[in-house]
Amino acid sequence: MKLAIVGSGNIVHDFLTITKDLKDTELTAIIGTKRSSDILGQLKEQYDIGKIYTDYDAALKNGDFDTVYIAVPNSLHYSFAKKALEHGKNVISEKPFTVKYKEFEVLKKIALDKKSVLIEAITNQYLQNYLDLKRELPDLGNLKLIESNYSQYSAKYDAFKAGKILPAFDPKKGGGALMDLNIYNIHFIVGLLGKPKSVEYLPNIEKNIDTSGILTLDYGPCKAVAIGAKDSVTPFRRTIIQGDRGSIIVNGPTNKMESFDVYDNDKKLVKKVDNSVYPHRMYQEFIEFERIIREKDLKTVEKQLDHSEIVMWVVKKALKSANLKLE
Repeated sequence: MKLAIVGSGNIVHDFLTITKDLKDTELTAIIGTKRSSDILGQLKEQYDIGKIYTDYDAALKNGDFDTVYIAVPNSLHYSFAKKALEHGKNVISEKPFTVKYKEFEVLKKIALDKKSVLIEAITNQYLQNYLDLKRELPDLGNLKLIESNYSQYSAKYDAFKAGKILPAFDPKKGGGALMDLNIYNIHFIVGLLGKPKSVEYLPNIEKNIDTSGILTLDYGPCKAVAIGAKDSVTPFRRTIIQGDRGSIIVNGPTNKMESFDVYDNDKKLVKKVDNSVYPHRMYQEFIEFERIIREKDLKTVEKQLDHSEIVMWVVKKALKSANLKLE
């Protein structure tokens, strides 16, 4: 794919470190604002990116690329993705897909009508350890409980407490713990169990934004809890899956799926599993995106959009239950 990167923040810097090993990806453009020109120039030189644009519309009209990777603040995902789709581009959007469920519905319709690729960059759905974990689930018997905890003290939280509102904690920019760290937990759980019967979110709210919170998802005979925190931390960032014949402990946060351990009902370790294929968490998703775009695999695109739609529905229900408004 001929790729244009939109944004120059931390996630872009992180992504660019793996591009040397993405053999079907040509970095033809990086797009940002005029105030980020110096950073764009540095990235262009360091990673041999074709062109710099500081005008998104001009880039879409004149740029030599077929795919846009959107890595801008959450509140901009929708407008940037919509413009790219309307210009006939494939779109890879960072998580969360959009801030509002209705925005996602609009993007999905445009993509399906145009037969364009529209897909969410969500690491855990593509990691080999996650795919292998799904195959282990039947051995646990009937699933009863899932608990996912992704807590990471934000480097921006101290500034937030001091009164400086950055995008990560700005309700007008789709910030907060639910839309950041807990999104990974939601994807993890939905990828295993699908759409829950009901959703409730219990957040800690400061200055109109959730700095941490507990999300409950009711699947009838199985209950799931997703904990996300940007205002506190625990050394035990892990997921526990309990069935009536055994359990699984996932080591590390749900965006990395570092490894997992399988136990029987006697608490005996049955096996340790780590089938990681690459050190960086973003590699496998982009290898799959390359394939999807190369083969124009719209069947997989529809499947992944269905998955992301459930996640967006969960987010909508969670925000409503907590009376949180992100605009």
